[in-house]
Amino acid sequence: MPLASSTTTSSRLLSLLSLLQARRDWPGGLLARRLAVSERTVRRDVDRLRELGYPVQAVKGPDGGYRLEAGRQMPPLLFDEEQAVALAVALRIAVGTGAGIEEAAARALATVRQVLPSRLRQRVDALEISAAGRGADPQVDTSVLLTLSAAVRAGEELRFDYRSPGRPEDTEPRAPRRVQPHHLVVRAGRWYLVGWDPEREDWRIYRADRMTPRVPNGPRFPPREVPGGDIAVFLSAKFKGSESTDTWPCRGEVILGLPTAEVAPFAGDGVVEELGTARTRLTTGSWSWAALAAALARFDTEIEVIAPPELRAAFADLSRRAGRAAETG
Repeated sequence: MPLASSTTTSSRLLSLLSLLQARRDWPGGLLARRLAVSERTVRRDVDRLRELGYPVQAVKGPDGGYRLEAGRQMPPLLFDEEQAVALAVALRIAVGTGAGIEEAAARALATVRQVLPSRLRQRVDALEISAAGRGADPQVDTSVLLTLSAAVRAGEELRFDYRSPGRPEDTEPRAPRRVQPHHLVVRAGRWYLVGWDPEREDWRIYRADRMTPRVPNGPRFPPREVPGGDIAVFLSAKFKGSESTDTWPCRGEVILGLPTAEVAPFAGDGVVEELGTARTRLTTGSWSWAALAAALARFDTEIEVIAPPELRAAFADLSRRAGRAAETG
C-alpha cells in the first residue's frame, strides 16, 4: 500500500512539473482541477518540487498561483515516457540540422540513455537514423543561431556582415547590412533568416552560415506578417522564384513517350496522367522556361508540347544551343 501511494505521488509530481513547464503562470485552483486533487495537495507537491531543487515561485493575485522560474543550477529533469523517447529521437536527428551541435547532441543522448528504464532504452537503441543528403553543406556556428534567434524574439534590428557566394575575400569590405529579423527557419539542412529590409522596403532571405552578426543590435521594430501569412509557404514560393504563391512561375504541359510508371518517380510536384501504355501527360513547373525545358529533356524520350508557347520557344532555343555545343571541338 505505501508503495502504491509513493508511485501515485511521484506520477503526480511529474504531471505537476509538466504543467508548470507548459505555461508561465498557473492559478492554484486550475492546477488542482487539472490534477484532480485539492489545492492543499498542490501546495504540498509544490513544496516537494522545491526540495528537489525546482525554483517554483508563488504568484500573487486574486486567484494566487505558481510559476516555475529559471534556476541558477539545473535541477534533476523529469520526463514521462513519451517525452523521453521524443528527446532521444530529437537528439539522434540533430546531425541533420546543420546547427553544428552533433558532438554535444551525441553526449546528451548518451546521458539520457544511461538513465532510461531498460524498456525505453531498448526502444531508443532500436531507432536507427542515418543522415543523408547533407554532403559538404556548411554548418552554422551555434552562437550565431542563438544571436539571430534572440534578435527575432526581442524584435530588434540586426546588423551583420554577409559573405556573398563567389566574392573574393580580399575585395573592398562592404558596410554592414541591416534587417528587421522575423523568422529563423531550417530548410533541407540549411538555416535561413527571413527579415524585412527597411532600405529596400522588401522581404529578404539570408543564409545563416554566411552571416556574422554585429553588436549591439539596433532599435526595436513593429512586427510584420510575411505575404500570405505562412512562413513555410512564403519560403517555398521564394525558392521556386515566385513572388507571392507557392507555385512555379513557369508551368507547362507536355506528353511524354513513356509509361506513367517511369515518369511518376521523377515528376516531383508535377501532375501525372496516364494516356496509354507508353504515353503520359505531365504538367509541371520551374523557375524559368529554359530550366523547365532542360528538366523535361532529361526524360530522354519524344516530347510533345501542349502548352504554353513559351515552353515551345524554350525547347527551340535549347535545341539551337545543343546543336552549337555538338559542333564545338
